[in-house]
Amino acid sequence: MVVPVVAIGVLVTVAVVAAGERVLEYRSPASHLVLETIDACVAVLVSYLVYGRFQRSGSRQDLLLLQGLAFLGVANAGLVLTLARSNSVEALGLWLPPPLRVLGTLLIAAAALLPARSVRTTTRRWALPPIAGVVLVFVVVLLWLGDRLPRASELGDGVGLPLASSTHAGLLVAQVVTLTGFAAAAVAFTIQARERDDVLLRWLGPACALGALARLIYLIFPSNGADWFYSGDVLRTGCYLLLLIGAGREISRYWSAQAEAAVAEDRRRMAREMHDGILQELAYIRSELAAVASVDEARAGRIAAAGDRALDEARHLLVALGRAADEPLADAVERAVEQIAQRYGVALRLELDASVAADSAQRHALVRIAREAALNAVRHGGAERVGIRLGEDGEGRYLEVSDDGTGFEPERRTAKEPGFGLISMRERAAALPGTFRIDSRPGGGTEVTVRW
Repeated sequence: MVVPVVAIGVLVTVAVVAAGERVLEYRSPASHLVLETIDACVAVLVSYLVYGRFQRSGSRQDLLLLQGLAFLGVANAGLVLTLARSNSVEALGLWLPPPLRVLGTLLIAAAALLPARSVRTTTRRWALPPIAGVVLVFVVVLLWLGDRLPRASELGDGVGLPLASSTHAGLLVAQVVTLTGFAAAAVAFTIQARERDDVLLRWLGPACALGALARLIYLIFPSNGADWFYSGDVLRTGCYLLLLIGAGREISRYWSAQAEAAVAEDRRRMAREMHDGILQELAYIRSELAAVASVDEARAGRIAAAGDRALDEARHLLVALGRAADEPLADAVERAVEQIAQRYGVALRLELDASVAADSAQRHALVRIAREAALNAVRHGGAERVGIRLGEDGEGRYLEVSDDGTGFEPERRTAKEPGFGLISMRERAAALPGTFRIDSRPGGGTEVTVRW
C-alpha cells in the first residue's frame, strides 16, 4: 500500500515543482472551505475512533496518536475562521492552526517513534482534557495579542510565491517541522506495519507519506490566503481519507473479532453441555449393557458397538468444539487420527506438510474424511498400521490415508452395498471442491486419496 501511494504523491509533487507554479490552482473559497471541513471532520472522527482503541489497549502509542489527530482536526477547523471579516477572528484563524498543526504532527511522530508502553488506568480517563486545555491556552494568547499579530494582507496572499519570497519565518518553520514529523512517522509506521498484524498501522504509513508531500508543496509554494485551492490541498485531503479508510478497516476487524469471540464462547458452552450430558448418558448406557448381555449376547454386542461409535463421535465433536478456529490443517488431521490410533492400538505413520492450508469449511471436511478412512481401516479392515500423508504436488493439494488391512473390492461394494461412510467421504470431497479416489483389493489394503 505504501509504495503506490507514495509513487502517486511523488509524481504529483514532481509535476508541481516542474511546472513552477501550483497545479490545479484556482481561486475558489467554496472548494477550499469544503476540503477544510472534510479534513477537520475526518481528523476528529478518526481521533474519536482511536480513542476507543486506546481505551481497549491502554497503549501510549494510541494515546499520542489520538491526541495528535485531535489537534490536527482543531487546526483544520480553525482555518475556517480566516473567512470571517473581523480582524481579531481573522488573526485567530491565521495563527491558531500552525502551532496546533505542529503540535499534532509532533505527537503523531512521537507515537510512531517512541517504544511501545502501556499507560496507567488513571491516564486513560484524562486522555482528552489536555487537548481542550492546550487549545484554550492558544486561543486566549492569540486573542490577547490581537492586532499585534501580522494579518494575511500584510503577509501577502502567497499566490505564486517561491520559497525565498515567503515573508514570515514562523510559517516556514511550521511547514518544515510538520514536513519532518510526517516523514518520520511515515517511515516508522511502515516498518511497524511489517512487524505487527495491525490494520490501522498499514494505513498510517501511506497517510503520513501523503501528509509529508503536501507539506513539501506548501513549503515550496507557501499560501496565506484561504480563497485559493490547489494541488497541496488535494494531497492533504488524500492523507485524511487514507486515515479514514484505515479507521474503517480497524472497526471492521474489531467487530469480526467480537463475532469470533462470541462464536468461540458458544462453542465452549456447547462442549461443556455435551460433556456433562450426552457423554455421561452414553457412558452409562454402555456400562449397563453388561447386565443384560446374557439375555441376547449377539444383540448386546451390536448395541455395545453402536454405543462405542456414538461415544467416539461425541468425543470427536467435543474436541472439535474446543479447537481453535484457525488451527492449521496438519495439526487438526494429526489430532483426529491420533485419537483413533490410541483408542484401537494402531500404529501411525504421519507425513504432514504444515504449509498446506485450507479454510475452516475445507478443514472440517478433510478432518472428517481422514477420520472416517482411519476408522474404516480399523473396524472393517482390521488394519494394524495406518499412514496419513498431507502435501502438495503439481496436481494440487492432497490428503492420502492408507492401511495394511484386508481390503475390499470398491466396485462391488459401491454397486451392491454402498456404505454410508464411503458416500459421506465422496460427498465431502466433492464439496471442497475436489476429487475422491479409493484404491483397494482383497488382501492388499486400502488407499483413500482426496485432491482439492
